[in-house]
Amino acid sequence: MKKSGMLFVLISLLIATVSPLTALASEERKMQDEVIYSIMVDRFNNGDTSNDYDANINDPLAYHGGDFKGITEKLAYIKEMGFTAIWLTPIFENMEKGYHGYWIKDFYETNEYFGSMEDFKTLVEEAHKLDIKVILDFVVNHVGPNHEWLSDPTKEEWFHQNKSISNWNNQQEVETGWLYDLPDLDQDNPEVSKYLLDAAKWWIEETDIDGYRLDTVKHVPKEFWTEFSAEVKSVKESFFLIGEVWHDNPNIIVGYQDTGIDGFMDFSQNGSLRTAFEKSDQSLGWLFSNNERNDKLFERPELLGQFIDNHDMQRFTNLAIQNNQDPVARLKLGLTYMYSAPGIPIIYYGTEIALDGGNDPDNRRMMNFEEDAELVEYITKLGAVRQQQLPLTRGDMELLGDDTGWTVYKRTYADETVVIAINNTSEAQTVVLDEEKETGKELQGLLAGELVKPDEDGYTIHLESGQSEIYKLVDRQNDNRLTTGIWMVSIVLMLLILFIWFNRIKQKKLK
Repeated sequence: MKKSGMLFVLISLLIATVSPLTALASEERKMQDEVIYSIMVDRFNNGDTSNDYDANINDPLAYHGGDFKGITEKLAYIKEMGFTAIWLTPIFENMEKGYHGYWIKDFYETNEYFGSMEDFKTLVEEAHKLDIKVILDFVVNHVGPNHEWLSDPTKEEWFHQNKSISNWNNQQEVETGWLYDLPDLDQDNPEVSKYLLDAAKWWIEETDIDGYRLDTVKHVPKEFWTEFSAEVKSVKESFFLIGEVWHDNPNIIVGYQDTGIDGFMDFSQNGSLRTAFEKSDQSLGWLFSNNERNDKLFERPELLGQFIDNHDMQRFTNLAIQNNQDPVARLKLGLTYMYSAPGIPIIYYGTEIALDGGNDPDNRRMMNFEEDAELVEYITKLGAVRQQQLPLTRGDMELLGDDTGWTVYKRTYADETVVIAINNTSEAQTVVLDEEKETGKELQGLLAGELVKPDEDGYTIHLESGQSEIYKLVDRQNDNRLTTGIWMVSIVLMLLILFIWFNRIKQKKLK
């Protein structure tokens, strides 16, 4: 190895030794440790123009050109931000104008606008090389409009009677009605059930994907989901299932947890997140109340998907703008909470650039990779901290104080403690944590790097309006180790500079 290479290795080792972080690698990775990046395939990145066909980026209801190769090209970008899994909207062959993927025509073919099966397999393989899981959106409730099966005499019994849902409190109507006039499949029909189960298992066997996000769960009988869960996990035991039970009442969602579905999208918390952070001076109290409720209701609350927006709702950026707020500042606060609270953060593509967008289809604009990178850098920091701090994914949560937006809480796991402070108010705030004071301990900021040493009153935390910080409770001696480490790194850097300088002089003399 060249001397310069050895110096670079030495620098890396020194940085590692002075880091105040705890590596996740010390324990087995669990699903609750994941951070999911949600991608609408057609609207993310165009990596192959040969499959654009009639794509029109100026028509919000047409294909825009995103495809498998485009996602593969951006896997490093996704990885660098700290995401450990991607969730793709349905990739199966769709009926005409089904750019979003939810108008399925054939469950065994890829959408020609997105690429071939080989293109998708390459995407999965490259993702796995980067230790990124691949989760597919799977729809069993319905097929696309005017599907050919409707005119097939052998499949006459495959569908429920064509009628819309008039009473949403009538579960039978919810399960048999045609949602958005889409042909509603009858999962009680053994032929339908077998077709869907076989297709679900085939994709796992064929491509080695890691999970399904299950669409429209409440519109399908629980008995089918029980069988579905057992069948797919018989193929791959670690296969992850997260269900979309779109309902504000968590008691409705919890009714599906005995079906074998691992986690669920937390729509109740989603509403609280949007209300709390779309403008300043809003209390975060409901977020903590919801967490306490989830702990009581769900067997595995840590597997609930936490999201601030998705492909079916007005983008959070748009909400902030309507409230005359800076969407970047608002998103930073919301993301800090999501990354440090119980559950699996699910981030909709474009959030990292504060992509604007109203209701569907405006919330599905094409991704722009040339936008400002301020949020990208912040999300990257959050991702690194979350992966390295076990209390943020495994720990208990305790609210230390909440006063109309000024919030402090802590997560504890084993002998580790992480304190999170969020200033969601329009003014600078200072709080003293007296009960948390421990002899020989101090708070090390993991985002901005501030060190908070205790005084006779406790730990005094000061944050400007719209700022937040995640602190690790560390031994005071770590401060000396950090200082020593910085000096060591500085010396090595100086040696490296001298080495390069002398080497250039040597080269000139030889010439």
